[in-house]
Amino acid sequence: MITNGGRERPQPGKRNVPITTPPPPPRPSRATLSSSLPSALPSSAAPPSSPGPASPGRRGFLLAGGAVGAVALLGGCSDGSTARHDAAGPGPGEERLLARGARDSAELLARYDATADAHPGLADRLRPLREETARHLEAFRAPDRGATSAGSSASASSPASAPAAPSASASSGKPPAPKVPGDEKEALAALARAERRTADTRTAALRDAPPELARLLASVAACGAAHAYLLTAQGS
Repeated sequence: MITNGGRERPQPGKRNVPITTPPPPPRPSRATLSSSLPSALPSSAAPPSSPGPASPGRRGFLLAGGAVGAVALLGGCSDGSTARHDAAGPGPGEERLLARGARDSAELLARYDATADAHPGLADRLRPLREETARHLEAFRAPDRGATSAGSSASASSPASAPAAPSASASSGKPPAPKVPGDEKEALAALARAERRTADTRTAALRDAPPELARLLASVAACGAAHAYLLTAQGS
């Protein structure tokens, strides 16, 4: 029973139980909520890294492997071409390229000699280039030495063989001397043009040459281009 004062008056024979209102539950904090929720990504897991360039060690290993393979391939081609050349000799196409190379080198050699004769003051400057040109001529003639020596030994062993008369090609082994300009600079320029023209011809012949001869042609062509540059520099 409640009186005017708002207080409940105790009643006889009745147990008075105080009525209390429970306090509101505490609001969970943000840290509590975040800890109670399951994590979508473990803290130790890292996002997948995008594929990047290979490490220097791996790249160097790959490049080294490719270089070793290329060297082995070139070595195999060199050995095979040498073996075929020694066993069967040069084929018809290779013989034509060798003959053309020897003829071009002989013409260059004759031009060097004619230039040195016409201009003695240039002889010392032209001597190293002339010597290299002579070595090129020997390189193109070298594959024919075996056949030439075999033929000469066979003819010498035959009792009925008579000394053969020198052929026209043997008597005129050197090409005719080219005309040399009277001016030294013009003479050097003419030599440079001849070297450059021969180098271009040998470079164009690479596509039809077997591997061994192609290496010879490429080396001699590069040397001829260097000769042309030196002759032009000397003449300037």
